[in-house]
Amino acid sequence: MKELELPDVKDVLVEYRQMQLLYRSALKEIGTKLEILNDEFKFVHKYNPIEHIESRLKSEESIMRKLLRKGVDVTVENIQKYIDDIAGVRVICSFTPDIYRIVDMISSQDDIEVLKAKDYMINPKPNGYRSYHLIVKVPIFLSDKVIPTKVEIQIRTVAMDFWASLEHKIYYKYEGNAPEYIRTELKECADMIAFLDSKMLAINEEVRSIRQEDSRQ
Repeated sequence: MKELELPDVKDVLVEYRQMQLLYRSALKEIGTKLEILNDEFKFVHKYNPIEHIESRLKSEESIMRKLLRKGVDVTVENIQKYIDDIAGVRVICSFTPDIYRIVDMISSQDDIEVLKAKDYMINPKPNGYRSYHLIVKVPIFLSDKVIPTKVEIQIRTVAMDFWASLEHKIYYKYEGNAPEYIRTELKECADMIAFLDSKMLAINEEVRSIRQEDSRQ
């Protein structure tokens, strides 16, 4: 892949690296909240909706690429204004209803402000991608001030994450220009993943129904 020729942005990157403390802290804050909510749900309902949680900070190169694609100057102000996913959290669930449970639990937190929500479950992307995306602001308490900081939260099932991870690797090999037949086959795989999710959910609901019936007897 051709290496990006970046403008002289050394001063911007130095200032951005100082800001990374905020984004790392925001990842910790959201991660802790999710773990607590998962523990509470497990205690109350004897079931944990979250399989695991991943977090990452967007690389400096990716940030520069995104700003250049948007056609804006490379400044710290534009990094904060135009890039919502510098800090990213991925929440992997067992079943599709868990996605909406987690969305509701996060959105109901008093100190979390939901800025954007995109439901790719109801409206999948043309390539078949399914997930639920939230852009939120979480307050970061420093020694002398409180700074609301943006975090992107992606929520998807294990099966969806499997497809998305491999689809990304395949597209990376083609530098985003995969042949039409590859795109078609990946879309077919996405549809199979959606069917698999619905099938596993139906099995889980059947097992739960049987257990409830046995407990009444």
